[in-house]
Amino acid sequence: MRAKPVSKNVRRHLGLGAGVLLGASVLTTASTQAATTPTADRAAAPTYVGAVEVVRDVAATTRSTAPQTLRGRVFHDADRDGRSSGDEGVEGVTVSNGRDVVVTDEDGDYELPVFDGMSAFVTQPSGWQVPVDEDGVAQFSYHHLPAGSPQLRFGGLEPTGPLPTAVNFPLVEGDDAAQDAATRCAVLADVQTYNGRELGFARDGLLADLVQEDGLAECGALMLGDVAGDDLGLYPRIKEVLGASGLPLRFVPGNHDLDLDATDAAHSFDTFKRELGPTTYSYDVADVHYVVMNNVKYPCTPEDDADGTRPHCADPVNAPTYSGQLGDEQVTWLANDLARVPEDKLVVIATHIPMVSFADQDSTKHQTKEVQEVHELLEGRPALSVSGHTHSTERMNTGDSYAGWKTAVGVDELPFPHVVAGAPSGDWYSGDLDVEGRPMALQRDGARPGYLTLDVDGSEYVDTFHAIGEPDEKQMAVSLNSPRWRDWYTTITEWAATREGWDQAPPVNVNDLGDPGLVTTADVAADTWLTANVWYGSTDTEVEVSIDGGDAQPATRTQQAAGEAAKTGAQFADPAAATRQLQVARFGFESTSGDPTAQGYELYAGSEYGPGPAQPGNNVADRATHLWQYRLPSGLPEGVHRAEVTATDSFGRERTETHVFEVRAELPQQSFRSDVFGTE
Repeated sequence: MRAKPVSKNVRRHLGLGAGVLLGASVLTTASTQAATTPTADRAAAPTYVGAVEVVRDVAATTRSTAPQTLRGRVFHDADRDGRSSGDEGVEGVTVSNGRDVVVTDEDGDYELPVFDGMSAFVTQPSGWQVPVDEDGVAQFSYHHLPAGSPQLRFGGLEPTGPLPTAVNFPLVEGDDAAQDAATRCAVLADVQTYNGRELGFARDGLLADLVQEDGLAECGALMLGDVAGDDLGLYPRIKEVLGASGLPLRFVPGNHDLDLDATDAAHSFDTFKRELGPTTYSYDVADVHYVVMNNVKYPCTPEDDADGTRPHCADPVNAPTYSGQLGDEQVTWLANDLARVPEDKLVVIATHIPMVSFADQDSTKHQTKEVQEVHELLEGRPALSVSGHTHSTERMNTGDSYAGWKTAVGVDELPFPHVVAGAPSGDWYSGDLDVEGRPMALQRDGARPGYLTLDVDGSEYVDTFHAIGEPDEKQMAVSLNSPRWRDWYTTITEWAATREGWDQAPPVNVNDLGDPGLVTTADVAADTWLTANVWYGSTDTEVEVSIDGGDAQPATRTQQAAGEAAKTGAQFADPAAATRQLQVARFGFESTSGDPTAQGYELYAGSEYGPGPAQPGNNVADRATHLWQYRLPSGLPEGVHRAEVTATDSFGRERTETHVFEVRAELPQQSFRSDVFGTE
């Protein structure tokens, strides 16, 4: 068991902590996370703002004369001025360089080995808080890079120069709520704004939701990577927008947060470090130990393909790309970090690329090479893996298994839950605009754009998915999968697979589909399913259907997570989402303004979509881990029917959706009946 941190004199239990250092003899912030002076009129300004204290005093005396030893103190910043002078040190706090892990002594002092490129950080202990900058970005690290970054498009890290005399990390005690075992955190991935327009979408969607969430002030928000979309010059505005939530913010590095012009992995996240913090660290909130790790190796090299499973790494010079890897150093750090964490404490592992996923279950690039080692290190502990990257929402339970994992990364069954948290950007801000003017952007598996909250009490947690712009009760979409819909789906997807350019009209559109809420008696006889996409459903979710007030009957989950491959195609698609994804009218936006970016729409790093006829976007919800089907009774009579679909999760929470549909002997005419009026 790890000794609990105590202050020097009062020996009280500690909580969350990460320091902002302001300097003692000579003040500098060049080697720390980007920190700014608080703005007096900022409405949602965090309560404890500061920057890491980096002391550069050549005349200072220290307990060690080793030239490659970093020294400093973790201190209780009682007066909140960010200076250690006159403040008590805090004993028993973990400090690390991303490889070695040490604990502060009775005076709050620590010593760490030094190597170029390291990020030294304090692990915020429970009951304490680290300072943040004016945008709420947690400040708890010092980046040591004496010569600075090589020339990079977005600047990277400035030279830090010689090793400082001391790097001191301040903490303040949390309020009464911070001393409780219960806490609430927001967990979200892939905000991924490539341009100013998309940043506006994030502001009006995600931010508008976060500011209405209660109980997040202590834990804040953990961003699971792809904070930006390649253009790291947007970081200042992204931080200001997210900071308007008033929450403390922490970040995981993603593959779109890379310095893409870096030629080696040592510098591929230098700009991320400058703006958002280290790529590997841990922190405690209440009884939870959060572990953030960088599993985006860029550029990966032929050495990473020694076993022949990562051919995408073959040419880092002419075709640089990333791969899902932690590397030996991070695995060593994880072992050292966990050695100081009580075995009954919940550990949340946060990465950008999933340890494993359903969406990319066959991929070595998009899953984590060292997942088996991580599982072994967490054996016997309560644990949860959270990630992003796939733009899908996946809640995978202990014992779940999919066919691709074994071959790709050597995993058979999950030893603890793994969650892919979904994306606030959804399907990369694609799709038609909704009534609020934001893209529908339904995710690859049909889930709405959204994020998670974790309500934790001790080692127990309740995880909840929040669809952006919807009440929390909205947790599913219900639709009909009929023979007519499947024919329409097949026709348009086969066309989309071979289309050339945006100027072609598809062979069918939603008008050809007709009324999706009306089926014929022949459709019912030939297999029509009521489909429920329960966006955060899992193997322990139960879904029942009641038709016209009759007894509730169980629906069947399309994926059993029993070692099977992904079931795909029209039969296993979500009609509610796929219909919207296969007919995007936003392609048709045109104007005479002369602005080429106003024609059609733009996605990713400047890719143009349209102008042209309405047609399918890039992704379609043709598979999901959370899809249930209920076959309509073959003798269902003509008329209007009401289906009550109830999903019950593992915590006993029920969500019910009512779906009204019609059965007719034949399809009614969809257009105006001109013949009745004797007109053509």
